[in-house]
Amino acid sequence: MNAQPDISRLVRELRERTGLTQEKFAAKLGVTYPTINRWENGRAKPSPLALKQIEDLLRDLGERGNDLLQEYFGGEEI
Repeated sequence: MNAQPDISRLVRELRERTGLTQEKFAAKLGVTYPTINRWENGRAKPSPLALKQIEDLLRDLGERGNDLLQEYFGGEEI
C-alpha cells in the first residue's frame, strides 16, 4: 500500500510561502475559508481541480516551490 502524501502539510506550506492568510489563500483558489481550514487540519482533501491550481501556484513560485512540487507532484524542477 502506498503512503498517502500529507496534503494538509502541502496546503499549509504553500499558503505560508505565498504569505497569505487562510482567507486570502481561499480567495486565490476560489474556495471558502472553512475549506482551506479543513484541508490544513486534514479533515478534507482538495478536489482534483483544486490540486491542479495548487500545482500551478507551486510552479509560479519557481525555485521556492520546487521542493514541494517534486515531493507532491513528481514534477521536474523549473
